[in-house]
Amino acid sequence: MFNSKRKKKEAILSDYSKIKKGAFYFNSISQYFVKIDHKDVFQVISDKTYQDLDLDEVFMYIDRTSSRVGQQFLYNAFRTIPSDNKRSQRFENLITRLNESELLKETVIFSLARLQNQDAYYIASLFQEKHLEKPKWFWVVPLLSAGSIFSILLSFVIPQFILLLLLFLVVNFIIHYWNRFKFNQYSGAVLQLIILKDVARKIMKWPILLDDVGDMKRAIKTIQNIGFQLSVFKLEAKLQSEIGQMIEFLIDIVKAIFLIEPLLFYNVLKKFESKRKEIHEIYQLIGELDVALSIDALRKDLPYYALPGIVNEANQLKSKELYHPLLPNAVANSINNEGKSILLSGSNMSGKTTFIRTIGINAIVSQTINTCFAKELSLPRLKIFSAIRISDDIMNSKSYYFEEMLTIKEMLAESRSGNQNLFLLDEMFKGTNTIERIAAGKSVLSYLSEEKNIVFISTHDLELAAYLKGSFHLYHFSEVIQDQEINFDYKIKPGQLKTTNAIKILELNQYPTSIITEAKKLSDDLRKNKE
Repeated sequence: MFNSKRKKKEAILSDYSKIKKGAFYFNSISQYFVKIDHKDVFQVISDKTYQDLDLDEVFMYIDRTSSRVGQQFLYNAFRTIPSDNKRSQRFENLITRLNESELLKETVIFSLARLQNQDAYYIASLFQEKHLEKPKWFWVVPLLSAGSIFSILLSFVIPQFILLLLLFLVVNFIIHYWNRFKFNQYSGAVLQLIILKDVARKIMKWPILLDDVGDMKRAIKTIQNIGFQLSVFKLEAKLQSEIGQMIEFLIDIVKAIFLIEPLLFYNVLKKFESKRKEIHEIYQLIGELDVALSIDALRKDLPYYALPGIVNEANQLKSKELYHPLLPNAVANSINNEGKSILLSGSNMSGKTTFIRTIGINAIVSQTINTCFAKELSLPRLKIFSAIRISDDIMNSKSYYFEEMLTIKEMLAESRSGNQNLFLLDEMFKGTNTIERIAAGKSVLSYLSEEKNIVFISTHDLELAAYLKGSFHLYHFSEVIQDQEINFDYKIKPGQLKTTNAIKILELNQYPTSIITEAKKLSDDLRKNKE
């Protein structure tokens, strides 16, 4: 047994820092985030931006948490930009304390792993959701329970009371199994709450981790005071895991005769209703510790990282060797916007959209988990908005152009909110003709880049560069064609793109010669007409 426990501990310690291989249940992971009040945060990352930047995949990469509670807490942190640096400082302090003692760190990791059961996702529901209320007729339940007790006692004196007992049994069994469904909805979460409380008690033995030991002792004691009522949930779990079906059935009969479960169940729910704050406090302690460990493990697994500098200067985003975390052997790039917005032109597949996503991802993780995938990064506290992945909404009869128009309209409103914003756009207004696309694009980009906003836009429309070169820095990505192959270096370069590659790619992929010849001629004619 000792060897088995030691091997389990070794496996947990070796796995905690690695990228997770199992399934990610985002519906459950996101529940704490969806239901928590975000009134005090600077920005909640929108679903649109979350999808545009492939943040599900980024989350799966950065998540090194040991518990379901920590995973939910990390997801909430990842989706919310705080209004100050207090949250980041809290994480950094915990990381420092945890790294001061290897024994402490291992103890916390091993303790947190006790909350890996999927039912732990539902602990948050105990303080976030409205609980079931007693039905109006519930006053009869104590009477039925008492009636069963008296019928049993009296049947020893007057055997005829057996008939009355049988009547009570029928009614009580109906109520018992009516309640069982509701009971089962809570049993998993309550059992995990008991484990959460035990984990917190163990962690309290290391007061170096706690800012206020007294508050946590009070919160834990509150849960312990519901101990007797919680025993029915413990008993249910033990019955299901340790004894045979026959014994379980007999015990279930006893619980049904005396209506033990419904009586204790609603009493426990009443207690939970008044103890939401304390349950949340324990949840937050465990969540913060797990997230701190996760951030620390992520950093140690990266080729390099930096702590971002959140500056007070407006319109200043400076980076050195910035990279995309999900790309193997990602090519790093450096950029300094020097108070202006950025227009990126580039050949097809050259990396300009990936670079815009790289900027967005780093702007988010810098402000949420105080970690950036770069050697250096400084930026003001920014709200991030994107229009990268737009699609037709067939169900609502909305075209691509209309969907994009609505997204950009929201950006225009945000650009005058008084906040500093980062706007990320890829190939604006693709759903309309060239002349109006360029005209509308120039007007919108000029508007967005005013105030305290930074815009990153990628485009194939080289004409935009001429119109925007006064207010935008121009950069491009390009390729090298060598030995009938196109090679991309994915390095950002200053200035406007001078060449295009669309027809060349068709030629290298052996399109018919007549198509290539005609396309080249038409392309040359169009360029001459523009001149």
